[in-house]
Amino acid sequence: MSLSHALLGLLAIEPASGYELSKEFERDLGRYAWQAGHTSVYPELIRMAEQGLVEVTHEGARRSRTYAVTDKGREELREWLLAPWGQGVVRNEQVLRLFLLEALEPDETVTALRGLVEHTEGRISELRRLREEQDAEPRQGRDTLGQLAAEYGLRQYQATHDWALWAIEHVNKRQGPDPA
Repeated sequence: MSLSHALLGLLAIEPASGYELSKEFERDLGRYAWQAGHTSVYPELIRMAEQGLVEVTHEGARRSRTYAVTDKGREELREWLLAPWGQGVVRNEQVLRLFLLEALEPDETVTALRGLVEHTEGRISELRRLREEQDAEPRQGRDTLGQLAAEYGLRQYQATHDWALWAIEHVNKRQGPDPA
């Protein structure tokens, strides 16, 4: 995935300024899916406009510009969304940490895994709360984490939580009884 695809998706939902788009990356999108700051967003919007993927639909005070996705941009987004899953560069710091846990002593590994259990429990609670709020008062546009994305995140955190508990048990079996 690239920043341009994230921006195309946001603009396909609703036209926005660079400032508004930057703010989206400070919310759920940036917390759960893709991080980007204003120093990345603005140059990318300019590049995308030069490529004909987005266009400026309004210019306001202080050179504020509202962007909208073009037909060419919608087609690019559509192709990317419908492309087979699993293609692209993988950069997942959390999974990298899991690969490298064996560099720790077993008790440190268990400590790290317990931290993962606590982290996922917090995220599960948060996503359940968000989902309940959405069920009670459905929202539209970019102002909320999408129901499908929330459910995916909830299931992903639950799977990670269950895996971490299994991994703690596995490490403890390798080193003997848990001293705690």
